[in-house]
Amino acid sequence: MTMHALIVEDEENILLSLEFLLSEAGYTTSTAKDGADALKSLERAIPDLVLLDVMLPLIDGFEVCRRMRANPALRNTRILMLTARGRETEIQHGMALGADAYVTKPFSTRALMAKIRELSIGDLQQNNNAT
Repeated sequence: MTMHALIVEDEENILLSLEFLLSEAGYTTSTAKDGADALKSLERAIPDLVLLDVMLPLIDGFEVCRRMRANPALRNTRILMLTARGRETEIQHGMALGADAYVTKPFSTRALMAKIRELSIGDLQQNNNAT
């Protein structure tokens, strides 16, 4: 089964890079360039993974994360916050809102993909335990 990832990023070059990386890893992808567009996208289709920038136009990533976790239909969607805002208080805030992982920019593509694989393996184990 193909996994679907929503990439929420307002910087075009990072967005394209993430799309390429995830496509190479076998994900289908969709994109949003601001928080409002991300929320609309989540109403249309529920992804397995959301790569979520914090500093976004219209609605920031923290608020998108909070709204996602308030929606029972999205409880199994993994959220990986991907942002330049890497102070400990910001990381704690993102995790407290329900993010599953937090990666700071600039990031190593190898480390990012390892974190994504870790989240995906957790999903597979959770699904196997549920059956």
